[in-house]
Amino acid sequence: MNEVKEKNPLGYESISRLLRQFAVPSIIAMLVSSLYNLVDQIFIGQGVGYLGNSATTVAFPLTTICLAITLTIGIGTAGRYSLYLGQGDEEHAAKTVGCGIVMMFGFGIIYAVLIELFIHPMLNAFGATPEVLPYALEYTRITAIGMPFVVIMNGMSHLARSDGSPTYSMTTMIIGAVINTILDPIFIFVCKWGVAGAAWATVIGQMVSCVFAFMYVRKIKRITLRREHIRFSVKELGATAMMGLSNGLTQVALTLVQIVMNNSLVHYGNLSEYGPAIPLAASGIVMKINSIVLAIVIGLIQGMSPIIGFNYGARQYDRVKATYKLAVKCELVITFIGFAVFQLFPRQVLSLFGSDKGDQTLYFDFAVRFMHIFLIFLPLAGIQMISSNFFSAIGKPARGAVLSLTRQVLFFIPLVLILPLFMGINGIMTAAPVADLISFAVVMVFIIREMRDMGTTVSGY
Repeated sequence: MNEVKEKNPLGYESISRLLRQFAVPSIIAMLVSSLYNLVDQIFIGQGVGYLGNSATTVAFPLTTICLAITLTIGIGTAGRYSLYLGQGDEEHAAKTVGCGIVMMFGFGIIYAVLIELFIHPMLNAFGATPEVLPYALEYTRITAIGMPFVVIMNGMSHLARSDGSPTYSMTTMIIGAVINTILDPIFIFVCKWGVAGAAWATVIGQMVSCVFAFMYVRKIKRITLRREHIRFSVKELGATAMMGLSNGLTQVALTLVQIVMNNSLVHYGNLSEYGPAIPLAASGIVMKINSIVLAIVIGLIQGMSPIIGFNYGARQYDRVKATYKLAVKCELVITFIGFAVFQLFPRQVLSLFGSDKGDQTLYFDFAVRFMHIFLIFLPLAGIQMISSNFFSAIGKPARGAVLSLTRQVLFFIPLVLILPLFMGINGIMTAAPVADLISFAVVMVFIIREMRDMGTTVSGY
């Protein structure tokens, strides 16, 4: 054990240096990934208006489902690949990668076909109104083409990171985001293609990123991938899916939240002065703006996890606690900056997505209020995320998965359904801070107990 600690810097290097070394590349990759949807919203808001933004909000659950597929396959493949490499079993590592590649192509294409076949009932289920549906159909028919490229791009990105090439993984994401950012204004303002232009800009960026990501097949360093390895296996499928299932289920839960929230916004929006389109557009904008802050927090979580996992396994519990506490301190700095910006300058931030003049005034009034209330407990939400993932890092993924779902499924969805009965549309935005507060209290009970018991028990080790 002492020899392992001496050889692996995770066991002796400064915690602050390790967290910086592991977290910064992950944060950059997560930020770039979140830019895809945010850039679309900015240019659609400026070039089309809030109906265009409502359309992308309605279509966003399809992206979340795609991410669930990607995480299940990508993280499952990368995780098993790392496991076999650690065991010195290069043959099984190669078979895992080969089957993973087949799954990326297969499931990506199947998902795109399903979207095209069931596009109308899907968008209606996601909360599309008659005035929003034409925009949503136009946007979704095009972005569905890019779904297979998204699955392959992200899956290969996870694999490259596990193979020891985090820079390549990060570059893959940056290429697509840059292309998307360049093409968006050209297609929307110069070519006058509206939401279709934003969709094509996104798809083209995804295609180029996918090609660059797939080129890594020839650059894999730890194994020799041969043609006979690239084949489908039900056994490999099952093992890979189980490895990545918890991450995929989290995204499925988010999809369910989006569907419930969209339909609630449409229903109670119809009963208010705002109508259905304004609440849909405003909620989508606020959540995607907030995704920038959450991307940094998720990158921080990805950076802390290997440090915590190694030191927990090595029974260096002081280093485990120190890493968790430093991650929380960093999270609080990040989220308090975001909180201050959202609370003090909401109109300036929202103006990036459209002018607050003319018929947009009512939209901005609602959006500002939504941002103020919905994100009031942002710092607590960040601590809840870090604490839930802490349990996964120490080898208790079931507990971590359950705690990560408490906010979305156990608290938020019931509150979205109950509070508007008494508060109208205000109840929907109030549901978020109430869910944040309760889920924070629950996860802290588990964290405090774990920290107290750490070192006195090896339960779950």
